[in-house]
Amino acid sequence: MKLKGIQKEVDLWIKQFKLGYFKPLEILARLMEEVGELAREINHQFGPKKKKVFEKDNNLGDEIADIIFTLACLANSLGIDLEKAFKRVINKYNQRDTDRWERKIKERTGRKNK
Repeated sequence: MKLKGIQKEVDLWIKQFKLGYFKPLEILARLMEEVGELAREINHQFGPKKKKVFEKDNNLGDEIADIIFTLACLANSLGIDLEKAFKRVINKYNQRDTDRWERKIKERTGRKNK
């Protein structure tokens, strides 16, 4: 699914409720909660802090999807087209970081790795 589709699906889901979108700061707080849940799960699975025996493992994909959902809520509430914004950002990275790291294969321009 493209970002535009994600934003539309989130918007349809939100619009079924009278409350609608939360205020941007409230959505940001929710986003931080979701990022914290992802961080906690990664720490449990890959870091030194192991879960208690009664705690279940959470699906990392689901935790990341919660973040995407919340980011779509924030973007929608602010009238931001995530596809357009992402295209601008990826262009920025492609220009700024083009020679920052050693590449695995030849670049599209035909230049060889240094």
